[in-house]
Amino acid sequence: MTVPRLNRKLVLEEATRGADGAGGHRLSWVAKGELWAEVTAGSGVERAGEFVTLASVPWTIVVRAAPVGHASRPKPEQRFREGTRIFRILAVAERDREGHYLTCFAREEVVA
Repeated sequence: MTVPRLNRKLVLEEATRGADGAGGHRLSWVAKGELWAEVTAGSGVERAGEFVTLASVPWTIVVRAAPVGHASRPKPEQRFREGTRIFRILAVAERDREGHYLTCFAREEVVA
């Protein structure tokens, strides 16, 4: 196994629901911490709708491992943020047998 090059700082965020004051709820994102990552793009897809075009790119994001249940361990339904870019986490798996790194399968979607 080659050692990943963790050269990009990403913010791990988790969604929280709060009351909107009108009987419903509002979704907001809370930072759980910063992680250094190796970020690799897959092949992108573009889908055109009637009024909007959605470009979607799968990403493989490798980070240092953290124990299951620890706040800094990524999990599905969370996301990474890099400035204005958002990477929605779809799945997480151990990258190596020793459990030193995690591979996060993510998707970045851009409305054009």
